[in-house]
Amino acid sequence: MAARRQLGRVRRLVVKVGTSLVAEPGTGPDPDRIAALAAEIAGAREGRETVLVTSGAIATGMARLALPVRPRSIPEKQAAAAVGQSALMWYYEAAFKRHGTAVGQVLLTAQDIGDRARYLNARNTLLALLRFGVLPIVNENDTVAVEEIKVGDNDNLSALVASLIDADLLVLLTDVEGLYTGDPATDPGARVIDTVESVTDDVTRLVYNGTGAGAVGGMATKLQAAQKAAAAGVPMVIASGRKQGVLARILKGEPVGTYFAPKADRLGARKRWIAFAVTPQGRLVVDAGARQALTHHGKSLLPSGVVDVEGDFAAGEVVALVGDGREFARGLVNFDAGELRRIRGAKTRDIAARLGYKSFDEVIHRDNLVIL
Repeated sequence: MAARRQLGRVRRLVVKVGTSLVAEPGTGPDPDRIAALAAEIAGAREGRETVLVTSGAIATGMARLALPVRPRSIPEKQAAAAVGQSALMWYYEAAFKRHGTAVGQVLLTAQDIGDRARYLNARNTLLALLRFGVLPIVNENDTVAVEEIKVGDNDNLSALVASLIDADLLVLLTDVEGLYTGDPATDPGARVIDTVESVTDDVTRLVYNGTGAGAVGGMATKLQAAQKAAAAGVPMVIASGRKQGVLARILKGEPVGTYFAPKADRLGARKRWIAFAVTPQGRLVVDAGARQALTHHGKSLLPSGVVDVEGDFAAGEVVALVGDGREFARGLVNFDAGELRRIRGAKTRDIAARLGYKSFDEVIHRDNLVIL
């Protein structure tokens, strides 16, 4: 048996539940499952603040609208979500009322998280609900979200929420035991990995397609969530939500599911927002010297290190930095795309000559740069 995990005192907890734990394809929410989850979460709330991130709105709407398959068009998905969100919340409200717990719905889009002011407003709303003793129930706002403003899945959304409120632990409850060494459906020797210190390429190669019929994510999105949580200094556990008492066991530090360790050098709140909350609006290809200076020497990005500019973006937006064909950093850029195309490869002293003015020496200042 693995050693007891050192979680420390968990004062603030985020729990994410997958669609398969709350709804059945074609029939909608399962009251018994939701009641069991509510009992687990109510127990976990004793002595700690808790946020629930839930999937299942579209599956619930599909059942209410008698749709045989998941809608493909955005308007149909939005219609199913509109019907399903209120119905799903009704089930949650009824289940948590039995435990004397008030609930409040919070619907978010990537645009809410990507805009700094709205990001802070979402944080303040969640913290206010927690102060009132309310259980916030978070979901992506599928009724208005189009592809451009979608987080895309609730695994990543839950990691962003954990970062947003400075949680002490993120638990993803799903229909599998954790991260396996192989596909348990085809590999009889596959076993659950107890601890992952870092999500490396070797770890991502363990992903198999285990997404359920009504689900959007899968193990790949859970590993993305683990990377976001780790950078925010938040440990994460993937475990089966079908096991009775699973949350209580996790909070005791028992070896349940797969534990993902946080990074020791936790990113600050602003850099977490730059790294994970904002979709990059363009890409800057940099040379080997610039990449070395950024990743190993803590330098700012100068125009001389920029090889190519991809996309159309404004000054102050987040861009991705690419070297050797791979994204390795993100940052807030000081120039728009047109300006950067005119000064790429130039020395700092030549910026004014190429643009007719010089507002900054750096393309991205190191204080606005995050190495991924």
